[in-house]
Amino acid sequence: MATTDVHGPIDFVLIEFPLDQKATGKTAEALMDLVERRVIWVYDLLIIAKDEDGSVAGIEWSEEASVELEGFASLASVQSGLLDDDDIASAADAMNPGTVAALLIYENVWAIPFIAAAREAGGDVIASARIPAQDIMAALDAAEAALRS
Repeated sequence: MATTDVHGPIDFVLIEFPLDQKATGKTAEALMDLVERRVIWVYDLLIIAKDEDGSVAGIEWSEEASVELEGFASLASVQSGLLDDDDIASAADAMNPGTVAALLIYENVWAIPFIAAAREAGGDVIASARIPAQDIMAALDAAEAALRS
């Protein structure tokens, strides 16, 4: 089975920033590094702003916006059609007023060779889940505290 017939896990992440925070470009640089190293493949990137009054708008890509959006404009043309109005509304509901967020859908490309090898050996992915980083950190902190007790 060719790896072109296999996909890695597809995830989404919604990253929120204060509207008044000065952009550094580090977030976009880190994302582009992951893409260039073929760790992930970006299917969609949408920037959403939520004003203090709760009104929501998508950010139009432009050169001016690129500076404000940490350089994410290099991914402006990345639109697979996976996101619909309900997804955008759900993302906006999760956001705090006075913020801007990047809604990103990406494939974990690093997993493709592993999944392809498992399928060649007769295996099949039958379950997959994402454990939030906060949950892992809390569990590790609890385990560490228990060891000290």
